[in-house]
Amino acid sequence: MNQPFYILGPCGLESEEFAWDMARSIKEIADRLGIKWYFKASYDKANRTSGDAFRGPGVQEGTRILGEISKELGIPVTTDIHTPEDAAIAAESIDLLQIPAFLCRQTDLLEACAKTGRTVNIKKGQFLAPWDTVNIAKKMQGFGCDDFYLTERGVSFGYNNLVADMRSLYWMKEEGIRVIFDATHSVQRPGGLGGSTGGDSVLAPVLARAAVATGVDGVFMEVHSNPAEALSDGPNQIPLSDIESVLKRLIAVHEAAHG
Repeated sequence: MNQPFYILGPCGLESEEFAWDMARSIKEIADRLGIKWYFKASYDKANRTSGDAFRGPGVQEGTRILGEISKELGIPVTTDIHTPEDAAIAAESIDLLQIPAFLCRQTDLLEACAKTGRTVNIKKGQFLAPWDTVNIAKKMQGFGCDDFYLTERGVSFGYNNLVADMRSLYWMKEEGIRVIFDATHSVQRPGGLGGSTGGDSVLAPVLARAAVATGVDGVFMEVHSNPAEALSDGPNQIPLSDIESVLKRLIAVHEAAHG
């Protein structure tokens, strides 16, 4: 079994300079380790706890920045898509179109992404059982798209809490679905800080190791140079200073489990 690929980058596209700094820093690490990866940053954080929270530069500006990063640094990029109109715009420069968890069953959005010809990553909703993703997969195949992934990112467990069930990774794979594990969103505490989302970033590498041992196709981890100052989802992002050691352990786990 091949090493998984990685989706790495900050939660939000906080500024153009910040995005370039993060992309260059992560690329240096990825090149040293020889991993396959996508740079990730969201141009619009449309689903925020507070209406006053940071969202981002929007689809036109955000995809321009990401497209230029991809071209200049030679790395594929990914970002969240929220509407069918966004999909058409983003497909011009984004390699992997990502559908957020709360929109995973939106048929028009799935169809729009499928029709772009780009690879699509669909995050499993916090309200879905793993076997429910079969219906999402059938929709994508019905739209003529076989180049897609389903991402496990935890399921609602009481109020303001998520739990990641590693059994779901096995069950989705058994259905022939290519699976990504989202380690950082799985440790969120949605709305847990009252006006914003909390999280337990220290647990993200732990869950990532379990997912790699299980045999996922990819691992998603949000990374920030200073999570305490992040404009979105700071509590569950992995510090940039830690990500190389985290990745080294994941590579070692994969070799031990599947080498």
